[in-house]
Amino acid sequence: MKIFYAVQATGNGHTARAKELIPFLQRYGQVDVFLSGNNSNLKVDLPVKYQSKGVSLFYGNRGGLDYWKMAKELSLFNIIKEARELPVDQYDLVINDFESITSLACKIKQVPSIGFGHQASFKSKLTPRPVSKDWMGELVLKNYATATKYIGLHFEQYDDFIYSPIIKEQVLFANPKNLGHIAVYLSHYSDEVVASYLNKLPGQLFHLFSKKEKTINQRGNIIYMPIDNAMFTQSMINATGVITGAGFETPAEALYMNKKLLCVPIKGQYEQLCNAAALNNFGVPILTSLTTDFTSQVNNWLSGAPQTKLNLSFDTTTIVEKLMEQADSLQVQEQEYNQYELDHLSLKFR
Repeated sequence: MKIFYAVQATGNGHTARAKELIPFLQRYGQVDVFLSGNNSNLKVDLPVKYQSKGVSLFYGNRGGLDYWKMAKELSLFNIIKEARELPVDQYDLVINDFESITSLACKIKQVPSIGFGHQASFKSKLTPRPVSKDWMGELVLKNYATATKYIGLHFEQYDDFIYSPIIKEQVLFANPKNLGHIAVYLSHYSDEVVASYLNKLPGQLFHLFSKKEKTINQRGNIIYMPIDNAMFTQSMINATGVITGAGFETPAEALYMNKKLLCVPIKGQYEQLCNAAALNNFGVPILTSLTTDFTSQVNNWLSGAPQTKLNLSFDTTTIVEKLMEQADSLQVQEQEYNQYELDHLSLKFR
């Protein structure tokens, strides 16, 4: 089987998940990756055959998206051109992790696909949303990268096509400890802004993962570390707690290891606001932004009640099996459609 796997690289979560998933997919055949987007901070160790700048997300320094930079980088002409050239019709299975060019290519070439990943879970109305829904955010989640069928991933099984997060082996088989530090990854803020708040807690040691730092160095109560998947995971394993955005993979891993978790969603990122609504059910405090109350908020969080541990109802092998069951049903549908077309054509010439 030839498998086309489209991976959105606008953040680290998609590429980290793909790295865990690909060995399981390779049990079923050859996997070629289409990597779209150019602002993941992780080293990409994937079998990338096709690559595009795609539609990338860029962040400012104070917790929000940089819409001006996103607009400057966007080229609709190139997206349509790349979609026409993308050879999705040469594969037995197309898996799409929220990637718009692949979605358009499948529409143009009438190729069925499976939408796979966290964003796919929002096809269900049962998936948690914030109290105030954002109609534009809903529009993007539902229409940015459509597919024929969906396999969603979320913190809980809110619907019958939604499964557990893909947890990497380094976390699955970890022996979590509490060495006293707090792991911090807030890519939507500058190091300087984050450090100005962490410095107000001089008695607490922080591991701050930085887009700028190339080596490990300590200044005051902050150890600055370059963004590295294995290094960040090891920091989480041994941390008292984790402060991060309201993404999906990192909160899932923190909750799985029963680490205290504090989330600061990206401003204007509706998916993160939805995740925040789900994380509330686990007892996770959500900060709308970094404010002058940060010191008391962190102290209250550390001394507060334990949060609910995330339990995995499905392992990765089972999730991939469910994915392949959907792939089989797509092939049956396509065969039935082709037979219908042949029968319809033959009736015309009788």
